Formats: sequence, C-alpha cells, structure tokens
Amino acid sequence: MRRHPLALATAWLLTRALMLWLLAHNSQPLLGHGAVAREVWVTYHRWYEALAQGAFPADDPLWQYPPGAGPVLLSPALLPGLTYFRAFVALTLVADAVIALALTRAGTRPGRTLLGAALWILALPLLLHIPLARYDVQVTALAVISLLTLGRSTRACGVFAALGALVKVWPALVLLGTPKGRVSRSAWGWAAVSGTAVLLLLCVLFNNPLAFLLHQGERGVQIESFGGTLLGLATHVGWPGEVKYQYGAMEFTGPYVSAVAAASLALTAVAFALLLLWRLRARADAFGEAVPYDAALTAVLLFTVTSRMISPQYMVWLLGLAAVCLTSRHTTQRPVAVLLVAATAVSAVAYPGLYAEVVHSTWTGCALMVVRNGLLAAAAVLSFTRLWRTTVSVPGTDATCADGRTRSDDREAGAPSPASL
Repeated sequence: MRRHPLALATAWLLTRALMLWLLAHNSQPLLGHGAVAREVWVTYHRWYEALAQGAFPADDPLWQYPPGAGPVLLSPALLPGLTYFRAFVALTLVADAVIALALTRAGTRPGRTLLGAALWILALPLLLHIPLARYDVQVTALAVISLLTLGRSTRACGVFAALGALVKVWPALVLLGTPKGRVSRSAWGWAAVSGTAVLLLLCVLFNNPLAFLLHQGERGVQIESFGGTLLGLATHVGWPGEVKYQYGAMEFTGPYVSAVAAASLALTAVAFALLLLWRLRARADAFGEAVPYDAALTAVLLFTVTSRMISPQYMVWLLGLAAVCLTSRHTTQRPVAVLLVAATAVSAVAYPGLYAEVVHSTWTGCALMVVRNGLLAAAAVLSFTRLWRTTVSVPGTDATCADGRTRSDDREAGAPSPASL
C-alpha cells in the first residue's frame, strides 16, 4: 500500500510541473493568447489593490463574488518575496496539494480506495493551466475537506462548508446529503453560526461587502452554457444575436436572450425542488458512508447544468466532488465520474484551444459545446437517478446496490434474492 501514495505523489509532481510549463507559455495561440493568466495579473490584482485599501470593488461590474473571496484574493500578500501573480499560483498549488493529500489519506483508510486521489491528480491537468490561474481550487479544497471531515467532526464539516460558501456559494450544497437527525442539525448549525460570524467580521473589516449582489442580477447568457449552446445553434438558422464581452464573460445579446436567461433560472428552481424532494423522501436508514458525497456531487451538477454560466473552471468543482465520491467503495457515482472526466477534456479543447470557434458559433464551436454540455447533462441525470435509487426506493425493489447494480440485475444473474436467504 505504501507504493501507491508514493506513485500518486510522483504523478502530482510531474503533472503540476507540466501545468506550470503550460502557464509559462500561455501566450501561445492554442493556450489562449495569454488570456488565462491575464485574469490573475490584471483582474485579480486590481481587486487586490482595492481590498488592500479596506473596500470591496463595488464600482467594478466584474466583481460578482461573495465577501469571502476577499481574503483569498488578498492571500498572495503572505508571500511578500514574490509578485502577486507568482504568489497566487504558489498558493493555488498549495491548495491543490492539500486536496490531493486529503483524498490520499481518506483513500488509505480501511474499506476506502485511492481512486479519488488518482482522479484528482490525473484529471485536473486535463484543464491545462486554467486551474492555476483561478481561485476555484481554493474553494474546492474547502468543500472537499468539509465532506471528508463529516465522519469525524460535524463541527468541522459545517465550518468548512460555510467558509466555502462565503467564497463562492456552491460549497453550501455539500451539506445537502448529511445524515438526517443529529448529524445534520449539528453540521448545519455550525455552518450557520460560523458563516454568520465570519460574514459579520468581513462587514466590519471591509466596506461594500455585499456589492456583488448588484452585479449578479445583470448577468446574461454565457456562450458556454446550455442556453448559450441553443443560441449558438440558432445563429445558423437566422437568429440575429451577437456575442459581447460583458460582466467578465463572453455573453450573447439580442432577441430572446432575456427569455433564455429566465428559463435557466426557472430550471435552477426546478433543480432545487428536485433536491428538496429527494431530501424529504430519502430514507433515514439509507444514509451510508457514500451518500453525503454522492448527494453533494449530484446537487452541484444540477445547479451547474441549469446555470446561465458554465465556465471551464466549474469543472474543477465537479472533479473535486467526484474524487471525494471515489474514495468510498460504496459510491454510486463511478460512471458519473467517467462522464465528468470526458467533459473536462472537451472543455479544455473548447477553451482555450478553439475558443474563437465557440465565440463565433461556427459549426465546430457549436459541436464542441453540444458534446461538452451533453456529457454534463448525461452526468447530471445519471447522478440524480442513481442517488434516488439508492436512498429513496423501498428495500426489495429495484434499488441500486452499492456497486451500482440493481437488485433485478442480481436476480437475472442468478444471485439469490433476499427472501431466499
């Protein structure tokens, strides 16, 4: 067993060296003409200067993040010997290593598996250098640690989830699958208390902490979202819309865009209703070791596919949660993880590789988005279906077993039914 963590550590060093090399050469056409790194040394650094003066950048329409993002963007100051860009990348690598280490430790426990650590270490580089130039790795680290600490400390689980939610909202969803009863009350309670305390502290330390809310409502439909894919295809049948850079993303403008955006919000509401229904219908005795992990992945997947925005870095979140699922031998999300790895690879081809094709809605660009978003849609449906079958279906029916098979599959294969034992 000792050889496996050593192999994973070697793989991490080699793949991260490759990612750093790509980042150093990000001015190449297929690597984005420098746009990937520009996010840090231009946009993030501008926000850093405002935050260092004690205020969130309220006048900047690109600022659309909860106040917890402030300390993350200020963190490069912890490494004064480096430029802001280099310090940011260094701290991102530290967060990445923390995730890999946490997954490895979880995978070496009795009854666990190192597949989760392997997925994170080997699949993240499919996004090329993008993860090193966004703070999504730091957010994912908080969500991963929250889930992995659930079995030992509901307090830590709640606190880390709250910290993640204050940085980028979505980590709050990792608490959806906590076992019903005392465990959920404790995790949710600690999340509420710690989140409120940190939010109040940020409100005291900084001006305009809630300025991000003003700009979120003005967002349109990003070209890489499901709605954007439909609009891109519509341009080939005469739709007169255009693509413009606004609010930090390439978005469609023109007739019916507002209707598409409203439809996305409605679908997000439907996704929330489905998750709430699952939570109410799930059997209390079905919340085994893997269910909190599986539910977290399902929830974030559903909110991702219904979003008006599906940036490439969103795949960082999904890979992190899929990796947590794979630390358990009882997860039902293995095929979902495969689909996510495939979607990640296609995402990197679309951005930065062939992003001009996507921006101009060429047939190639549309095809890339159809494939990537089709994989995400299949992953979301499969994830929710398998979660529902394992936790809601009445025992003795065709519920999905821990290894993903159904009981009817067992009977067809000649396995004895529970009644015959």
